[in-house]
Amino acid sequence: MAMDKPRANPPKKRGRLYAVIGGIAVIAATIYFSQLKPAPPSVDEELAWRDTVQLGPMVRQVRGPGTLVPEQIRIIPAVTAGRVEQVLVQPGARVEAGTLLIRMSNPDVDLSLLESQRQLTSARSELVNLTASLQTQRLAQQAAIAQLESQYNDAVRQDRVNEELNSKRLISASEYATAKDRLTEMVRRLELERERLQVQTSSIDAQLDAQRAQVDRLTQIVAFRSDQLESMDVVAGTSGVLQRLGPDGRLEIGQYVLAGMELARVVQPEKLKAELRIPETQAVDIVIGHEAEIDTRNGIVMGRVVRIDPAAQGGSVGVDVALPDKLPPGARPDLSVDGRVIVDRLDNVLFMARPGYGSAGATIGLFRLEPDGRTAVRVTVQLGVASVNEVEIKSGLKEGDIVILSDLSQYDSYDRIRLR
Repeated sequence: MAMDKPRANPPKKRGRLYAVIGGIAVIAATIYFSQLKPAPPSVDEELAWRDTVQLGPMVRQVRGPGTLVPEQIRIIPAVTAGRVEQVLVQPGARVEAGTLLIRMSNPDVDLSLLESQRQLTSARSELVNLTASLQTQRLAQQAAIAQLESQYNDAVRQDRVNEELNSKRLISASEYATAKDRLTEMVRRLELERERLQVQTSSIDAQLDAQRAQVDRLTQIVAFRSDQLESMDVVAGTSGVLQRLGPDGRLEIGQYVLAGMELARVVQPEKLKAELRIPETQAVDIVIGHEAEIDTRNGIVMGRVVRIDPAAQGGSVGVDVALPDKLPPGARPDLSVDGRVIVDRLDNVLFMARPGYGSAGATIGLFRLEPDGRTAVRVTVQLGVASVNEVEIKSGLKEGDIVILSDLSQYDSYDRIRLR
């Protein structure tokens, strides 16, 4: 009896089996690759500026540019308008008080002085004439009183005679009464003339005082005009160094200057101060007395804040820093400097170098290096107060962490990067 041979699977059933197996393989592969993390992007190590988080004291500073200026500046203005005739001293020369710097001219000033002198001479002449006239009037009044006194005395003597004659009935009643009236008239006239002398005497002083005041006023005008003429010779009011001529550093022969215009500036370069311009957002914590470091490009000197502008200009606040008498070589007026004002000293705080982005008190994302030194992961860091080069760390890092401070904003969508 012959055995039956097994029949092979039909081709259609084998195709279905292969399709099922292939589908399962595709699903498994999809699940596997979906669970794989994408490879982190690579960053050139030279572009990754790094710093180590430290724990300890931190000096908080604010920074601003500035210039060295003399503490004592003497500006010499034009007292009156005029034309420059000579410039006798050039900027940079040392001068003493009274040194002739510039000669000027103005014919109107000469004419004004001559006119005021003429008026003064005329007023003085009027004072002399008025004095003589008033004295003459007073003497004439005194003479008139003397004459009346003589007539009055005659009338008194005649009255006595009339009294005796009347008692003996040797004079008529009419003559007696007429003599009495004449005596009364003389008494009244003498009183009036004496009052007139008193009025004249008192008015003399008032008239003379008024004329003397006129003379004094004209004398002051002459002195003022004389000072104007003398101001045509411009002199240094103090000893020092002539810093510049003219308001813009130039003064030419023949130039016409107006009254009040700056002609020269004399400074004392031995004593300088620094005028800093601090951004207004950083100047809020500065107070008078704070220490400051001034970089003169040839050395650093320590100073102290002595003045703060009450208002901001152009987004910055002016801060004056007093400096010691001895400064590095090359320190001179108008020298550009860089200043740092120490506003606070913090003890036992976490800090690091200040990144190129993120302000004080902000929360930023930084890449922290892993122990392998090649991989960095993103961490969220809360910043505290900031200084010129350093910033406090409130949270997100610990002492010894190494962070990348370069601007890697193009990798904001990644949680980790790799240094190559």
